Amino acid sequence: MLALCACEALAEPSVYPTGTTIYDPSRAYNSYVLFAGGDNVSHLIDLTGKVVHEWTYGGQPVAFIDPALVDGARGHIFATLETEEGKGTDLLPGRSQTRIVKRVGEIDWDGKPVWEFGQSAPGGRARQHHDISRLPNGNTLVLSNIAYPLPGFAQPQVLDDVAYEVNPDGDVVWTWAASDHIDEIGFSPEELKLVKASPDADFLHVNNLKPLGPNHWFDEGDNRFAPDNLIFDSRSANFIAIVDRKTRKIVWTLGPHFPRIEEYGAGRKVPRPVDQISGQHDAHIIPKGLPGAGNLLVFDNQGAAGFPPAPTTLTSGSRVLEINPATKQIVWQYSAASSGAAGWTFRSTHISNARRLPNGNTFIDEGQIGRFFQVTPDGEIVWEYLNPYPRRGKDAETGRTTLNYSVYRAQPVPYDWAPQGTPHAEAGVTPPENSAFHITAREKQP
Repeated sequence: MLALCACEALAEPSVYPTGTTIYDPSRAYNSYVLFAGGDNVSHLIDLTGKVVHEWTYGGQPVAFIDPALVDGARGHIFATLETEEGKGTDLLPGRSQTRIVKRVGEIDWDGKPVWEFGQSAPGGRARQHHDISRLPNGNTLVLSNIAYPLPGFAQPQVLDDVAYEVNPDGDVVWTWAASDHIDEIGFSPEELKLVKASPDADFLHVNNLKPLGPNHWFDEGDNRFAPDNLIFDSRSANFIAIVDRKTRKIVWTLGPHFPRIEEYGAGRKVPRPVDQISGQHDAHIIPKGLPGAGNLLVFDNQGAAGFPPAPTTLTSGSRVLEINPATKQIVWQYSAASSGAAGWTFRSTHISNARRLPNGNTFIDEGQIGRFFQVTPDGEIVWEYLNPYPRRGKDAETGRTTLNYSVYRAQPVPYDWAPQGTPHAEAGVTPPENSAFHITAREKQP
């Protein structure tokens, strides 16, 4: 697990180290990290890369639950309990996976399901995707899909994004559907025609849903930021929005209209108005008590998206943006240039996430290649890890074995969220000079 060198695995070379490649314990925020590998196992590692616990469940995502939300119980996660073939992603041309989530649930440290949702969902299937979280009232917020005909849309069925609030008995007590609020997003009439004419049944592709949580904007009198309001983003339509829980109306948006990103480094100055976000993931408000609390943090993939398609820079990569939601200005950002590298060396056109850490660092999952790392506020990488658990398959045409190291989302987990006595190490990893690290050729045998 513990690799001996840092790598420029950002363009997927054939051979590169996995596990921890950089670790400065004095400057990193020392914690565990939870993620689901391609082996459909959820791995909890320390920052040296050692596995300290595993669950034989995967999920989109797996998520560690704050013990404060489960009566102090440590070591509980959300994960997928059961999947099945069925109408879902197979509505979409070109999608290779047709499995949907039948049951999703909360699992304890020993791998025992202690709560589940699915049977009481519409159609008896959870159809959960992309997000799930426990609420302060003990209920659970589930992001799901429903497939049905929608008047005015070109596709015979669309894949609508719905939010369910589910009580401890598994019953749905509150519902919200994205398709009911299309006119509140800010599309022009011409853009709305493109949305409805989309050949993609998953026309919005909502990829995260979170309660805002306590924040200073609400404390200062802005009711749009009420803690129980919900924030979500649409990858395909390039917008982030806040839903008022009481009225169900969208009360705040960022996008879908943005100015172009300025080329040649001018787009790195902060603060500045938000420029073109495209295909983003994991938009959330930084929680109280953390540096930047109240600001919006989002992984801006710079992937193809938008109605019409958004202009993106030719050679640039992905970004992590911290945005003041009141002024809609970027106040901090991370790109490859922040670490002294070429822009395209940090690039994940889909999946991925970012989280602010208590010491001011930012945790980033560059999901497309399964690379997790921590950066300081000035962009120095103080921890890096590459997923060693690929998804193995076979190419339908060639029969060749395929490997996919991607990780949808990874989560930094404080030590005290795991049961007392769970081991962890903080042994530093110093990489060698990359240009001097070589694999030795085997000598020809006589």
